[in-house]
Amino acid sequence: MRLRQGRADDVTVYGDDPAAQARDWREQGGRELHVVDLDGAFAGEPRHAEVIAKVIEAFGGPVEVGGGIRSMDSLRAVLEAGAARAIIGSSALEDPAFLSDALELYGDRIAVGIDARDGFVQTRGWVETTKVKATELAVAVAKAGVKSIIYTDTATDGMLGGPNLTQMAAICDAAPGCAVTASGGVSSPYDVKNLMALGRANLVAAIVGKALYDGRTTLRELNLAGI
Repeated sequence: MRLRQGRADDVTVYGDDPAAQARDWREQGGRELHVVDLDGAFAGEPRHAEVIAKVIEAFGGPVEVGGGIRSMDSLRAVLEAGAARAIIGSSALEDPAFLSDALELYGDRIAVGIDARDGFVQTRGWVETTKVKATELAVAVAKAGVKSIIYTDTATDGMLGGPNLTQMAAICDAAPGCAVTASGGVSSPYDVKNLMALGRANLVAAIVGKALYDGRTTLRELNLAGI
């Protein structure tokens, strides 16, 4: 399923077999898969561990998983299920000690998801907006040792209107030592080319969801744009 701007009351369901969908994306040329346990994000703990394990097996390639990972037990469960990376979101801001312990144990298998609206970090499944700037959090997690950041502009997510290029450039500049993935609004090869035109060497990937499910573009078109 996909949400518009992360709102739980604005949901579109595209299918009832996540593993089959994962297999299909792989067959279409998917290089990596980004999975979010939405129920877990709202509840504060993962809710679909068995489903995610099946998705990882079906995809057969690198899968990063986020959504409600706020304890060492939930983190361990995701990684033991086969995730290439586990995404720590709210806890990166609210529990830096947990992030530090996670990095010590799992190193580069830890990514931080920074979700923001109007430049300010959102937490708890995008329900709460903090007074912390996304760029400030990017600096902090980079200093903590994080090597991978997934930045989501929640105002553009699911809206198919293109990414927030200004904010994306600012995140890359705030954490030059981190590999940054763009998320939110990427809906066409044109958007991919615009991200590449920012000229940030640490902007390494883009996440695309709704545009693929709605048939507005294909993985082949997007991959060709990013070559």
